[in-house]
Amino acid sequence: MAVNQEAPTSQFAFVILAAKRARQLMAGAPMLLAHTRAHKPTRIAVEELRHSLLEYQHLQPGEKPEEDAGKQSE
Repeated sequence: MAVNQEAPTSQFAFVILAAKRARQLMAGAPMLLAHTRAHKPTRIAVEELRHSLLEYQHLQPGEKPEEDAGKQSE
């Protein structure tokens, strides 16, 4: 399973990724941009995504993320 770094072409996927990143920023994650005029977490997340600074996995239905692939459910 490959890790993508460029911004997704699907608007839905773009919004979902930006929202997840905004939540990370609100929880205290450091910004990946050196300079930005944005102050709101949502705007910062969109800029990071547009600058291809975020890595994500595109999963097909039924696939599990790589970090969960080795875990067994109890």
